[in-house]
Amino acid sequence: KELIRRVEADKSEKNIKDLVNLLFDTSLLSSGFSLDEPNVFASRIHRMIKLGLSLDDIEEEPAAASTELVPAAAEAGASAMEEVD
Repeated sequence: KELIRRVEADKSEKNIKDLVNLLFDTSLLSSGFSLDEPNVFASRIHRMIKLGLSLDDIEEEPAAASTELVPAAAEAGASAMEEVD
């Protein structure tokens, strides 16, 4: 009921549209169907998470910061896999 009220109050609000589309897409996935545009689905999820965490005003960090860990992880991964086998 609350969702219907919000849709009727402001049909152009992007967050409400995202929420309705996420509900529909997740019901498709739960039923065993695949999505035509999974990237759009992922973008909606990211926007809703940012909204929930109030990250709209914070700029994203450069991608270089996340790649700094890759070489160390790759070196450790090879030796860890050998130990497991």
